[in-house]
Amino acid sequence: MSLGHRTAARGAASLLSTLMIATALAGCEDRREDYGPEKTPTATARPTGTSKHTLMVDGKERSYLLRRPAGLPSRPAPLVVMLHGAVGTGEQAESSYGWDGQADRGGFLVAYPDGIGRAWAVSRDCCGAPARDGIDDVKFIEQLVSAIAKATPVDRSRVYAAGISNGGMLAYRLACDASTFAAIGVVSATLVGDCPNPRPTSVIHIHGTVDKTIPYDGGPGKRDNDGTGPVPAKIDGPPVSELLARWRRTDDCAPPTVTVKDPVTTSLAACPDGRAVELVAIAGAGHQWPGAPGPKPVAQRLLGLDQPSTALNATATIWQFFAAHPRQG
Repeated sequence: MSLGHRTAARGAASLLSTLMIATALAGCEDRREDYGPEKTPTATARPTGTSKHTLMVDGKERSYLLRRPAGLPSRPAPLVVMLHGAVGTGEQAESSYGWDGQADRGGFLVAYPDGIGRAWAVSRDCCGAPARDGIDDVKFIEQLVSAIAKATPVDRSRVYAAGISNGGMLAYRLACDASTFAAIGVVSATLVGDCPNPRPTSVIHIHGTVDKTIPYDGGPGKRDNDGTGPVPAKIDGPPVSELLARWRRTDDCAPPTVTVKDPVTTSLAACPDGRAVELVAIAGAGHQWPGAPGPKPVAQRLLGLDQPSTALNATATIWQFFAAHPRQG
């Protein structure tokens, strides 16, 4: 992508347009359903099923969906915040990754927040309008958790964040800058920006070895534009293995145990206070959520989208990890 002024602007706009078309063609367009009240209830618990809510953060109205399974026990429940990728939405994430069914079976809440301009700010140079405009998405997610907990009993030792791509980057940013989350689950993402003093946090990271958008071996991916233009996207993270080794040091973990069940290689490290750091590498997999429905054939053919791996179900794998790693103390 050219770094010239007009060329960069046109190129960035074209990139965003292409990505939005790709999302729609892949069957990830927003669903239009009756999600119940538009405003967050102030005196009653959230309704069962999926409901839509808003809250004000830094003078901006932010929106999210909340899945509350029917028959959820009256005792405080775990909460998973599922963060969509670039050009996604909360509705798209709900429809694409299978968290509703997992929540119904597992008895926990799921929140699906919306990024401004379908993106999340994870550094000064990434990503999109939120980074350009200085949006504080960490603050939004922390206030979202607090708003949910005020209306519905939440087990604050079992609050988790999961995300794909740009959403996975925000999950890492939450682990760096917040103290709310017992664990994060990351798919096809990396850490960008500074993270000098992260709080020890359990991490599970799932990544395909042939991901070209966020390369497994680190460095800029095919969507990187060095943070230039109206849609900045500087995505230049470390090799995934190095990133997880860094997190093992943060958590003071034991050396990892490696198991191989072709095409999946799992490196699991046990850490103090019940924490763990797990890397799941899928040989030959690209930039998708494993176990999710694949893109429609026309999108895959014309836009070169990756088919999700069928080697594992990322949602079930991440929830199993979350359920085993609450925050201690």
